[in-house]
Amino acid sequence: MAWLREQMMLYLPNLVTYISFTAFIVLSLTLFFKRQQKVWMMDKIPGPRGLPLLGSVLDLSMDDMCEAFARIVKICKIGPVTKLWIYISLNCLLSGAEGVQSLLTSQENLDKSAIYNLVHPWLGQGLLTSTGSRWQTHRKLLTPAFHFKILEEFMGVFNSQGNKLVQKLHKKADGQPFDIFSDITLCDNNNVVVIKGELRTLTHILGRFVLGTIQYTCLSSESAMGRSVNAQDSDQSDFIKAVFGMGRIFRYRKFRPWLHSDFMFWLLGYAKQMDAHLKVLHDMSYSTIKERRKARLNTNTAHHDQETPGITDEDIRQEVDTFLFAGHDTTASAINWALYLLGHHPEIQARVQEELDGIFEDSDGPVTMADLREMKYLENCIKETLSLHRDPKQFPDPEKFDPDRFLPENARKRHPFAYVPFSAGPRNCI
Repeated sequence: MAWLREQMMLYLPNLVTYISFTAFIVLSLTLFFKRQQKVWMMDKIPGPRGLPLLGSVLDLSMDDMCEAFARIVKICKIGPVTKLWIYISLNCLLSGAEGVQSLLTSQENLDKSAIYNLVHPWLGQGLLTSTGSRWQTHRKLLTPAFHFKILEEFMGVFNSQGNKLVQKLHKKADGQPFDIFSDITLCDNNNVVVIKGELRTLTHILGRFVLGTIQYTCLSSESAMGRSVNAQDSDQSDFIKAVFGMGRIFRYRKFRPWLHSDFMFWLLGYAKQMDAHLKVLHDMSYSTIKERRKARLNTNTAHHDQETPGITDEDIRQEVDTFLFAGHDTTASAINWALYLLGHHPEIQARVQEELDGIFEDSDGPVTMADLREMKYLENCIKETLSLHRDPKQFPDPEKFDPDRFLPENARKRHPFAYVPFSAGPRNCI
């Protein structure tokens, strides 16, 4: 027995090494062939082959984003479904309405891509990044906060911030060109989501707090947070600088795959800068949540049995930050592009002015929801601004700025998934 034990001890390390090496080889081959099956399947999809390991990244890695977009459009012209290799990641580009419909109506393809992991430090598992039962539950509870009727409560904020923006622009209307982007963005930061101070009794746990105590809309941080960040009065506040700073870091990191690694991101010094911004943003959210909880408990209508078991301040903070992130940059960009396009098409701008003159006549009173409903041509201009679509079958002469595409008689002729600026299906933009 002693001899046998000695022999086993002698050969055991070799046996463990052999088994481990064999298991590694088997696992590697399994993963390789599983991936290769996808590659063989995707080879049937047309698209540029790209370089080994790099794919088409060299063709798209350029500072001129207009040129990069033009090259992607050129690839899409190959067919309604094309493939594009970015390093070893395979991407499918859908430019046909039928393919878009198939994907967006799916109840299985609900997970976001890995690139969304880059915003986890800021947004955590909010609606934008979460999946599965957590996403389904939170989406169901938050959806009522975005009913059009609720927007009427914020018309006072829209008017005050809009008037403040107009006053700023009057000072710059001297015939000289200037960059309007910062003015629009600062106005938008005062009209983007955050926390509404009014109290409501709701039947759902998360809804009771997120929709009641810190009700979210992606349109008003002043009424939403119960405080104004005064973005238009000063663009130097720590909060505004932190929002812009996080946006810059995300965009920079997104297009540099070596920074997708948390270790490399930390090693090269970017994590320290990000953490400083996150402290400002998270402190703002947590302090407001704390204030709203305190105010809620101090009201006569608040009851302790309305507390939210299972829903933590961190859960609420993640949703608060998600809507701030999702609402501010997108809205500001859309407004800027609308102004750019109207500036380049004076005949269309004149029609917008004519419509507005007809609505307001000589009135200097505040804009109402009824007024907004009458701005039908302006709405068509905004819709055309959001139209990135280039399919001539659905949009004849697609490079032309033509708001009349969205007249009812023209819009009803198109495929229902030809125009999806806010996505569609179960994960459409809330």
